[in-house]
Amino acid sequence: MRRTKPLAALAVASLMALAACGSGDGPSDTETGDFRETDAGADKDPDAEGPAPELEGAEAGGTITVFLPGDYGPDDLDPTNGWSVTGNSIQQALTSRSLTQYRVDEDGNATLVPDLAVDLGTPNEDFTQWTFQLRDNATWEDGSPITAEEVAFGIARSMDSTAFPGGPGTEYSTQFFAGADEFEGPYTDKDTDWTEWEGVEFDNDANTVTINMSKPFPDMDYWGAFMAMGPAPLGKTSQPPAYGQNIMSNGPYKVESFTPQDELVLVKNDQWDPESDPARHQYADKFIFKFNADPDQTDQIMLSDNTESQTALSTDLSAASYQDALETLGDRLVQQSTQCTSFIYPVYGKTDLAFRKALAYAYPYEDAWQAGGQVPGVTRVPANSIMPPGMAGKPDYFVDGEQFTFDIEKAKELLAESETPPTIDMIYYEPDPLAVAANEVVVKAYEEAGFTVKSTPVQESPYSTYLNPDDKLNKSLNVRAVAWCSDWPSGSTFIPALFRGGATYNVGEFAEDTIDERIAGVAELPIEDQAAEWGAIDEQIQTEFFPAVPTAYYNQLFAFGSKIGNPSGDEALGAPNYKNLFVMP
Repeated sequence: MRRTKPLAALAVASLMALAACGSGDGPSDTETGDFRETDAGADKDPDAEGPAPELEGAEAGGTITVFLPGDYGPDDLDPTNGWSVTGNSIQQALTSRSLTQYRVDEDGNATLVPDLAVDLGTPNEDFTQWTFQLRDNATWEDGSPITAEEVAFGIARSMDSTAFPGGPGTEYSTQFFAGADEFEGPYTDKDTDWTEWEGVEFDNDANTVTINMSKPFPDMDYWGAFMAMGPAPLGKTSQPPAYGQNIMSNGPYKVESFTPQDELVLVKNDQWDPESDPARHQYADKFIFKFNADPDQTDQIMLSDNTESQTALSTDLSAASYQDALETLGDRLVQQSTQCTSFIYPVYGKTDLAFRKALAYAYPYEDAWQAGGQVPGVTRVPANSIMPPGMAGKPDYFVDGEQFTFDIEKAKELLAESETPPTIDMIYYEPDPLAVAANEVVVKAYEEAGFTVKSTPVQESPYSTYLNPDDKLNKSLNVRAVAWCSDWPSGSTFIPALFRGGATYNVGEFAEDTIDERIAGVAELPIEDQAAEWGAIDEQIQTEFFPAVPTAYYNQLFAFGSKIGNPSGDEALGAPNYKNLFVMP
């Protein structure tokens, strides 16, 4: 899953996933400056029932304001399109339900539990079919019951890679569900009745949905936590792209107003039944999300403890305010561990190995992090592999025998060996002043190493450029970037999405048959062998081809106002724990 907050100089869209107060094992200890790891919600409880456990001291009422510094937020709210940390963390918690979900305790530890289904699904022996029994008391915001047919239709929508080119269905539904070679989704494949598609079956009378796979998919219960595995209204009501601006809620909150890149306002959905929901609460009367908030102003607000800040939170705290925040906020400054890695991703066919290694040594890691508002050693540490800390199977290796560090002379030597023209064409996200500052630091370092750099500002999500094959600016780029977080705690959510030939978010256009074949073979291995195989593929990709430069692993810093109850994170999504927040009197 991509992060939506742009990453430093390369304006990487920072990502489903992918963590908690501290490591997910208890309260954070930010004063030590330690970097934390998380298992990103690996625990499961198939028997969890609604209502969600009440939180000590929780009261109903009040408005919670969420500042998102330098984060442009979701482009739309269509559940089928949701594949970013920011959008998913808000919608999965508050507006849009799916087959399964994560219940987050008061310390931020996440556990996979049922949502619209009554359990985590029943697979057959080889995980090529999953059946979900749906609960009877879940409704839309207009009070109408959610039907098995609507859930099946929502799943069918995820097959439509033309209508939802940046949606998670491009990586999971179209790769695992039966009939993907014959059915392109209900909007693109208009000649096919979606109910005739072999991938999903439904029974309204029995209230069941059965999903058929083209190959084993033991992670279907985790994929079920994505909004794309939830219901959609039948017919033209959910026609894209209009539906993304006017969705029907089935969670504890509904949309009052939405202005992309500016503001989202959610109010209570009086048709949501807490008895139907094992994980969500409905304490606050309203949530106001302010996208692209100014970082400096937001820090000042959160450190002031004035009326505006007391019932607010910030999803990012800049490095310049870190020491003040440690002294002022105490346990209201939450260090959130995540399973995320950021990369510089040169276009594979336009660059050679020496060029890519020159980039690795020319990147000013700590200076770029600090200019971008990060705290070295706390929110960013150097990355050595594709898979992040805490992920089962993560390998430990160094492409050049040791950690890449900023080394201008080494970069110059490699660039002299390269047959690739020493030019860099990249983009950065101009509305975020921290991204602008980091861009200046990185451009200066690249030029010192001998590169000629063209860094173009963009006003919208960098993925608006990256995912448009007809975009002239996109065609000119030879260096793109990505910040990716786990969709669930498995290498299956990292390696294929970024390095399988033709994958939607393979923005470096890497393609090698040997890697594609090895990726395809993981599903056929015994489950207990798959984590190690993902780690081995990670190491082969980097040591044999080195298509991408891992620059950092992530933690986040969240600042909570003095009247926000249960200030904590969500280890499954690497975001604030919106499900459990309340306003104290």
